[in-house]
Amino acid sequence: MKTSDFNYDLPERLIAQTPAEPRDSSRMMVCNRNNSLRSDRIFRDITGYLRPGDVMVINETRVIPARLLGAKESTGVPTEFLLLRRREIDTWEALVKPGRRLHAGDMVSFGDGLLRAEILDTTDAGGRVVRFLYDGVFENLLEKLGEMPLPPYIHEKLRDPNRYQTVYAKLDGSAAAPTAGLHFTPELLEKVRQMGVEIVPVLLHVGLGTFRPVKEEDVEKHVMHSEYYEVSSEAARKINRAKEAGGRLLCIGTTSMRTIETVADENGLIHAGSGMTNIFIKPGVKIKAVDMLLTNFHLPQSTLLMLVSTLMGRENALDAYREAVEKEYRFFSFGDCMLLGNDLVK
Repeated sequence: MKTSDFNYDLPERLIAQTPAEPRDSSRMMVCNRNNSLRSDRIFRDITGYLRPGDVMVINETRVIPARLLGAKESTGVPTEFLLLRRREIDTWEALVKPGRRLHAGDMVSFGDGLLRAEILDTTDAGGRVVRFLYDGVFENLLEKLGEMPLPPYIHEKLRDPNRYQTVYAKLDGSAAAPTAGLHFTPELLEKVRQMGVEIVPVLLHVGLGTFRPVKEEDVEKHVMHSEYYEVSSEAARKINRAKEAGGRLLCIGTTSMRTIETVADENGLIHAGSGMTNIFIKPGVKIKAVDMLLTNFHLPQSTLLMLVSTLMGRENALDAYREAVEKEYRFFSFGDCMLLGNDLVK
């Protein structure tokens, strides 16, 4: 299985630069997992594909203003940090630019010295371990000095930072948004609840895996970066109860799906747990628990397109993507979405 097997042609004009307004007005391609039937809908129509007893899993992670712009203290060289994961109270893993000029012992200053960072070490993934020095509360300084870490393919400035947060974002820690959840409004979530669908939160803090392309041509050689997850005992109980009663499990986004598949056993039973996961869902991997997935359209040759191909089959997935290009769906983080499941389209 080659990385190039998951390529497709995408005109740059289809890369969404701004979010849809209102959130639930984006387009939604509804796709059968078990055949090539598809239909075109609006996102708020998702309620027509749900039924009482289903369970919907959401990722409660909240994006932090993880992009910091500063300067190396000894030379004044402009420096950029992208915070990825908190190791200890003041110690983080980060992507740094220019990496070749930042070594252990170097100091970087942000906001005229309001926040300083010492480079401690290099990570296995090529990032840096950094320790912050400051007076006051770190989170307050980050809110003041940090910027929302939009993906590099988004070139327009985001007017409202909350548009890169889901309406249910709760727990700080992500370097990127779980973008499938951006389509929901509070009113639509309430409508889903009123239908008798259980909405269950889990947590996965999105880290380096989102920013790292697949560089190996042999897919099997690609190693996913680890990300922190939590599934509570209450969440596991609710999901298992719904599944046992015949309900379907819908994951909102690939982060929710990766979390659920991390804690599912071979029989599809969900177990509470927390820790680091580097699960790589690619064709040939068994899907143990997830029945349905809502997801945006992903980058060519990406691990997330491989995940979608695991659910649909590679040819079916790529054919759906080609149709989305022809119909001028909007792609990537601020783009439109797909709803995948069995027999959704008759």
